[in-house]
Amino acid sequence: MTDTTLTTAAPVAAHGVGLSDAAAQKVRSLMTQEGRDDLRLRVAVQPGGCSGLIYQLYFDERFLDGDASVDFGEGVEVVVDKMSVPYLDGASIDFEDTIQKQGFTIDNPNAAGSCACGDSFH
Repeated sequence: MTDTTLTTAAPVAAHGVGLSDAAAQKVRSLMTQEGRDDLRLRVAVQPGGCSGLIYQLYFDERFLDGDASVDFGEGVEVVVDKMSVPYLDGASIDFEDTIQKQGFTIDNPNAAGSCACGDSFH
């Protein structure tokens, strides 16, 4: 007798967010500092800021229904919720570590403009 039960996982959608090598290295480093290997970098767009929308980058162990995901290798996965995908399609995340600036930066071709502080966009 053969078992004809098929187990298929729902396909995971990909998003159009890119991650530079420097940003991937920093994500790996931060996850190592946290002592966890079950985290994903979640990138989201939320209402707020003086221009209307703000970026959120944080570690998340959850994978929510409708999330889009891209595995950048060596334990680095970037997840975007389904509502944020259209706002972030084509965006690239980099990490700068210079004497003038340290932190993640997002270059988003979908942003029509931003505020003077650079924390929000529309």
